[in-house]
Amino acid sequence: MTDDAPWLDAEEQEAWLALVGVLLRLGPALDSQVQRDSGMTHFDYQVLAMLSDEPGRRLPMSELAGRVNASLSRLSHVVKKLEARGWVQRSPSPTSRRVTECTLSEEGYAVLVEAAPGHVGTVRQLVLDGLSRDQVRQLTAIAATIRGNLETSGLRTLDG
Repeated sequence: MTDDAPWLDAEEQEAWLALVGVLLRLGPALDSQVQRDSGMTHFDYQVLAMLSDEPGRRLPMSELAGRVNASLSRLSHVVKKLEARGWVQRSPSPTSRRVTECTLSEEGYAVLVEAAPGHVGTVRQLVLDGLSRDQVRQLTAIAATIRGNLETSGLRTLDG
C-alpha cells in the first residue's frame, strides 16, 4: 500500500460502507443466535459443520483451519474447548505422525444436527432471503475475490 493510493470515488465509498455495515453486524448476529439456541459460538458451529461434511468426519488440523478461515493457533484453542465438551477429539494421523487430525464425535454430530435448523434459518433470513440466484452467484464470486485479496495481502489478521 502506498501513501498515494487513490481515494474512493462515490460509488466505491458506498459499496465499502455497505460492506462495513454487513461485517460489523452479521458476525455478532450469527453468534448471538447460535449461542442463544445451542450454547456455542458461530466459530464453534463452523468447526463442527466442516468436520461433518468429511468422510469419517475427520480432517487434518491444518486443513480444518483453512476451511474455517482461522489460524492454526486459534483453531487449536477452540478445538481444545470442544474436546472438553466431548464434541471432537484430536489424534495423530494414521498416515503421518507429524499430522494431527480432528474428528467430530457422535455427541458433537448430534449437537450440530440440533443446531443446524436454527442456524440455517438465520443465515437465510439475514443473508440469502431476497437475493436472486444470480445475486447469490455474484456474492460467492465477490466473497472469493475478497478472501483471495486477504490471503495474498501479506497483512496479518488479529487471529493469525
